[in-house]
Parts: sequence; C-alpha cells; structure tokens
Amino acid sequence: MTSEQDEINAVSLEAYGRIIRTWKLSQREAAGLADMSDSMWQRAKAPDFTGTLTHDQLLRLSAIVGIYAALEQYFSDPLAKTWFTRPNTGPLFHGARPIDVAIAGGLPQILTIRNYVDALNCGT
Repeated sequence: MTSEQDEINAVSLEAYGRIIRTWKLSQREAAGLADMSDSMWQRAKAPDFTGTLTHDQLLRLSAIVGIYAALEQYFSDPLAKTWFTRPNTGPLFHGARPIDVAIAGGLPQILTIRNYVDALNCGT
C-alpha cells in the first residue's frame, strides 16, 4: 500500500469514527455499516491501523460522510444527529431505521440513502 493510500484510509476512518460517535452507533452497527467484522472494526478504529480498506469500504465511508453532511445541513439538532437511528416512515424505510436499511442493503442502499438526503437539501 502506498503512503497516499495509507493517508486516505486514515482520513476516512477518522471521519467515520467521529460520525459513529456523534450518531452513537454500537460497535456492531459501525462494523456492519462499514462492511467489516467486529474485530476488523476494532482494529480499524485504532489510530495506528495499517490494514487495507477495500474499494467498497472506502465508498461506504465516503457515502456515510455525505449522508452526515447532508443531515447536518438539512436538519437542526437533535434531529440531525438522530435521524439515521430513528424509525422512519419514508418510502425507503417503511418504518425501519435508516441504519438498519443501510446495513441490510449494503453499498447500493447506502448510496440510495445518500441520494435521498441530498434530494432533501435540494428540495426535490
């Protein structure tokens, strides 16, 4: 792995870690959302992590950062910080929590949720 890739991984994991703490996600939720085992997430969140993230994992982290930013822009606190973990009756969620839908649907669903919250900000 190149030092550039190391830096991308470190920045991505740091941003993701901040979001996980802000959203108060469990270890299992954080790992599932990032498509990691619990033990991999435990290692990845350490500041000295030197492992490799897959392309899928990096895309997931990037999309989560985008979801977080859009929610912070669209909603005020505390809803911005809790929206992802609250039951939602919207058409994508059918009463489920967005996090559960994202974990179950993987990267395609995470990207769909990202588009959904971006659309909220655009008024479409």
